[in-house]
Amino acid sequence: MRVCDLASALNVSFEGDGAIEIASAAALEDAGAGDLSFAYGRKGIAAASGSKAGCLIVDADFPQGRTLLRAPDPRAYFAMALKLLYPAKTFPAGVHPSAVVAPTAVIEEGVSIAAFVSIGERAVIGAGSVIGAGSVVGDDVVIGESSLLHPRVTIYDGVRVGARAVLHAGVVLGADGFGFVRVGPSYQKFPQVGRVIVGDDCEIGANTTIDRAALGVTRIGNGVKLDNMVHIGHNCVIEDNVVIAAQTGISGGCVIEKDAIIGGQVGMGDKVRVESGAVLGSGSGVLTSKIVRGGETYWGTPARPLKEYLKQLALVANLPALNERVKALESKDHSI
Repeated sequence: MRVCDLASALNVSFEGDGAIEIASAAALEDAGAGDLSFAYGRKGIAAASGSKAGCLIVDADFPQGRTLLRAPDPRAYFAMALKLLYPAKTFPAGVHPSAVVAPTAVIEEGVSIAAFVSIGERAVIGAGSVIGAGSVVGDDVVIGESSLLHPRVTIYDGVRVGARAVLHAGVVLGADGFGFVRVGPSYQKFPQVGRVIVGDDCEIGANTTIDRAALGVTRIGNGVKLDNMVHIGHNCVIEDNVVIAAQTGISGGCVIEKDAIIGGQVGMGDKVRVESGAVLGSGSGVLTSKIVRGGETYWGTPARPLKEYLKQLALVANLPALNERVKALESKDHSI
């Protein structure tokens, strides 16, 4: 794609040689003459000075002198350009001969069902959706239009998935929650008879699991983005546009309000509430029934406001010096 055509598609202006052919994208340090990259801010300008990229997406402050696309948010526009340079894979509509589709299932127009897929009774697969090889869609499942299930996704009975969802390999939706009751000397299972409902425009990473509710619904809002190997326990509510990074585990009954950001390897006890706009740093631990206040950044175990965490961290760092001072004082006292 020529630079001028790329500029037109992104609705931005270009400077320099609009006839340069851009075939791919790369990081600044790796880019060559046929590559697109992006840069912004002082560090970006410095890094771009040695880059061989054929074209850069930059902001208004970037100096002139090379082939550029000017955009208000270079990173966001670079992401848009990637979709143009690397168009999504297309899948032919139809059902592979090895797939097993229940006679009561509803397969809407333009659906692609790959090899060794199983579709249960009364399931509904929305128009234009793709069901990847080896996936299992249970009875009474509803999948919205234009959704993409990568290979080996498992959706248990009764789960609802919204439109334009992306479910990566190994995702499991609707497995039983971890519910047991102590009866005498042993544990007995508390039947998990609730459901999972996933909203529109969600992306769920590889090997992520979302448990069905014991009673009621485990609910995932619109626009939620879950990284790989995230676990959402039974009866959780994850509101709109929440982002959760890899290896985070969320116990049953937690509520994460809209626009919260959860870092990697965060652990939450039962019935935690994370208020809207809160940020939980990677590796944080939140104790059972605690509230993480909105608009603040929390870190550490137990999680606490970032300023408090950094202050305590500094005090811990000073412990060796304090220990030496105590030893010196004790030595002085003994010598008297």
